[in-house]
Amino acid sequence: MTEIQAPGPAKSKKKPDPCAFVIFGVTGDLAHRLVIAALYNLQAADLLPEKFCVVGIARKDMTGAELRDDLMKGLKQYATRPVDDAIAQKLLNCVTCIEADPGEPESFDRMREQLDKLEEARGTGGNRLFYLATPPSAFAPIARQLGRTGMLKENGSWRRLVVEKPFGTDLASAKALNNELLGLMNEQQIYRIDHYLGKETVQNILVLRFANGMFEPIWNRNHIDHVQITVDEKLGVGHRGSFYDATGALRDMVPNHLFQLLSLVAMEPPARFEANAVRSEKADVLAAITTQTEEEALKNSVRAQYVTGHVSDDDIGDYLKTKDVKEGSTTETYAAMKLSIDNWRWAGVPFYLRTGKALGIKRTEVAIKFKQAPFAMFRDMSVESLAENFLVIAVEPNEGISLKFNTKVPGPAVEIDGVEMKFRYKDYFQAAPATGYETLIYDCMIGDNILFQRADSVEAGWRAVQPFLDAWKKAGKDGLKTYNAGSEGPEEANDLLKRDGRSWRVLS
Repeated sequence: MTEIQAPGPAKSKKKPDPCAFVIFGVTGDLAHRLVIAALYNLQAADLLPEKFCVVGIARKDMTGAELRDDLMKGLKQYATRPVDDAIAQKLLNCVTCIEADPGEPESFDRMREQLDKLEEARGTGGNRLFYLATPPSAFAPIARQLGRTGMLKENGSWRRLVVEKPFGTDLASAKALNNELLGLMNEQQIYRIDHYLGKETVQNILVLRFANGMFEPIWNRNHIDHVQITVDEKLGVGHRGSFYDATGALRDMVPNHLFQLLSLVAMEPPARFEANAVRSEKADVLAAITTQTEEEALKNSVRAQYVTGHVSDDDIGDYLKTKDVKEGSTTETYAAMKLSIDNWRWAGVPFYLRTGKALGIKRTEVAIKFKQAPFAMFRDMSVESLAENFLVIAVEPNEGISLKFNTKVPGPAVEIDGVEMKFRYKDYFQAAPATGYETLIYDCMIGDNILFQRADSVEAGWRAVQPFLDAWKKAGKDGLKTYNAGSEGPEEANDLLKRDGRSWRVLS
């Protein structure tokens, strides 16, 4: 059988402490598509504890056998590699189902008793990882009941809480949720998870910047013209009309995914590769994003909804005709904005962010545009056609890094053309396909929160986007643009850069 590699440098990784992995929302889509599939990959890589159990918390009466059957069906559907029955059975044999509902406090008392008995039988030593794979509205009620029953107290064993995005819907709600959770446990126990940070290329931004002497000296306003961060999706809203119409592209993507990419690109070098040092620098750079007035936010942003079009071979109808989308909704399915960072390194360097649904291509990338070299010695040539110097960090769908630069075309005459050097992960490393959650779940179990957001970082992100939320809400339909599904987005997004004498990077 082909060896299955672990996420990261497998041979140097230790096994986590014995623990109980408690999943709220175990019957939901997130648990099936990502969490269980990631646990399977960790089991295949021999990176789960020997003394380990998975406890699924369900709100309806379900036996352990029924839950195991359900999870096996989901695993075969969503696994990132062919499922080995022996590995799957080893994982699923340690699955237990417990019924609990935060609306019924007494059910959490029973849950605590059952967990105590299960831990004694499995030898997990009282270490518990609570994973909230639930709608955001359930985060605080579940944490409240875990706190009331004492299940978050650390008495010689560790207790950790994993919270999915979105973490709040605006600055006020994010602060309220942080305050509630920090009233029940300390910051080191809270793991605010963002699956983008489980992707190898995202983590590699730190290595690219700080482990290569060729990049750090030019990673500043003296050499970088601007930065583009793009997260384009081909999928429309689909069956998530109710959720999406209450959320929109800005809330759904910018304070988490796009700002995580921005913070890694723009942060100052941490004193050491350690969680507090790295997270402090990330929080500092997000706090340094210039807070815009509502008038500035309208000027420096574009919002739009998709209308009928074609994405690949699929017909996609108007967003406003999507099931569960309110009539006359002004929720954006596309958002673009111009931001600036008010510090020494980035003064005068614009950061352009964009994200949207139902677009012609799927891609997530960071494109760093370097300033043009002086053209004095080439003044007699056609320098207008010189290629722009872009360093592109591609996150999806093909993870890798590319660098575009100018070179001489072979021949007797001096002609210049742009060429591209490309590095692709799949070409250099034989890593097994993964969900992106493996590294994050492993880090949760070993207590390394370097890839997880801290409270101040979350609030700094919401603080930066709050003026856009407020301005768009007041503007209503005024300024809301449209774009055809399958296109590159609204033309006004191009104008956002064009007025600065710039343009979005075109895929080569």
